[in-house]
Amino acid sequence: MGGRGEPGRLPASAVGAAALVAAAWGFNFVVIKVGVSAVPPLMLAALRFLFSALPAAFFVKKPAVPMRRLAAYGLLLGVGEFGFLFTAIKLGAPSGLSSILLQSQAFLTAVIAAATLGERLTAPSVAGMAVAAAGLAVFAFAPGAGGMTLPLLGMVLLAALGWALANVEARKMKGADALGLMVWSSLFSPLPLAALSLAIEGPQAVGAAFVHVELLTLGALAYLVILSTLFGYGVWNGLIIRYGAARIAPFSLMVPVFGVVSAALVLGETFDLRDAAGAALILAGLLVHALGGRLSKGRKAPGARA
Repeated sequence: MGGRGEPGRLPASAVGAAALVAAAWGFNFVVIKVGVSAVPPLMLAALRFLFSALPAAFFVKKPAVPMRRLAAYGLLLGVGEFGFLFTAIKLGAPSGLSSILLQSQAFLTAVIAAATLGERLTAPSVAGMAVAAAGLAVFAFAPGAGGMTLPLLGMVLLAALGWALANVEARKMKGADALGLMVWSSLFSPLPLAALSLAIEGPQAVGAAFVHVELLTLGALAYLVILSTLFGYGVWNGLIIRYGAARIAPFSLMVPVFGVVSAALVLGETFDLRDAAGAALILAGLLVHALGGRLSKGRKAPGARA
C-alpha cells in the first residue's frame, strides 16, 4: 500500500503533508510583499538563492547532470521567475492575484514542452488554456480594483514564463534528485541578481537595506529560504518520489487558494467582481488542464466494466 505509482487512496499523512506545502507556498506571496517593502526586490531574490545554496551545497549531493543544465535552470528560475515576480510585487502587484496568475506556468510549460520536446498537448489541456486565456483577458482589458495593471500583469506573466522554461529544462535532467537540483542550481542565481540589483535598484537603496535590517525582514528571508525552498521542495519532491507525480501534482492547485486567502487576511487585499471573474476563469482552466483527462477516464471506467 502507498508504493510509488500504486493506485488507491493517498494516506492521510501524505495528504496533510502536501496540503502543508501548498499552504507554505501560498503564504509565500505575503512574505514576499513583506520582504520587498524593506529590501530591493532583485537583491532580496539574490539573498534567497544565496542562502538556499549555501551552506546546503556542502551537505546535499550534486545531481549527476552537466553544470550547464544546472546553470540554465538556476538562471531561468532565479532571474527569470523570481526576478520578475519580486519586482512586480514591489511595484504594486497584489500578492493574492499574483499567486493565481503565476499558475499560468502550467499552460506555458505544456506549450513549450510540446514545441521543443515533442510532448503531446491533450484536449483537456487545450480546453483549460482557452478558459484561462479568457481569465487573463479580463485582467488585461478590464482591470479591477485589485491594482493589477497591464504592465504588472506582463511582469507576472514573464515570471510564469521563466518558471515554465525552467520546468522544461528540468525535464531534460531525468533522474536528477529534485532537492539537489534546487540547491545546486541556486548557486548560479545570486551573482546575476545582485549585479542587476546594483545596476537597476542602485547601490544606495541596497546599502540602506543592509544598514537598517529589521527582525521582520530577517524573518521574511528565513521563510523564503527554509520554508518555501528547502522544506517545501524537500517534502514535495519526497511525496512525488514515493507516490508519483500524477497523484501529488494536483495539490499545487491549492497554492493560489492559500495565496488569495492569506493576502486578504494579512494584507487586507480585496477583489471586485472583475478580479473574481478573471481569477475564477484561470483556476477553472487549471482544474480542466490538471484533472480533465483523469475525469474523462473516470467516466469511461464504469462502462468498460459493464
